[in-house]
Amino acid sequence: QVHLVESGGGLVQAGGSLRLSCEASGRTYNNVAVGWFRQAPEKAREFIGLITWNDGSTYYADSVSGRFTISRNSAKNTVYLQMNSLKPEDTAVYYCAASHSVIPISAHEYNYWGQGTQVTVSS
Repeated sequence: QVHLVESGGGLVQAGGSLRLSCEASGRTYNNVAVGWFRQAPEKAREFIGLITWNDGSTYYADSVSGRFTISRNSAKNTVYLQMNSLKPEDTAVYYCAASHSVIPISAHEYNYWGQGTQVTVSS
């Protein structure tokens, strides 16, 4: 019921910044949470953080606290992931996903996924 498209990935130098976008469309926006995940080659998909559509509350994984910020623009049906102070270990494919759970922090709680966008951080 929810469709997601990520954009904004690319190549950046360590210490740089990048903003990813996730454009959403579909039904039942009021009870949807949008999360960000990343997956490096041969690594498990890692939770980054989420934002609830109802009130815009956010939750972040400890690994990115203080560097990444999630926000939303309701009028544009878009969620953003602002990434600052990027490190080479941040290199991964970044995904946004939608869930009908209240505070979903596990991948299995998400029902819909975008196609992913590559972020590469050079040292």
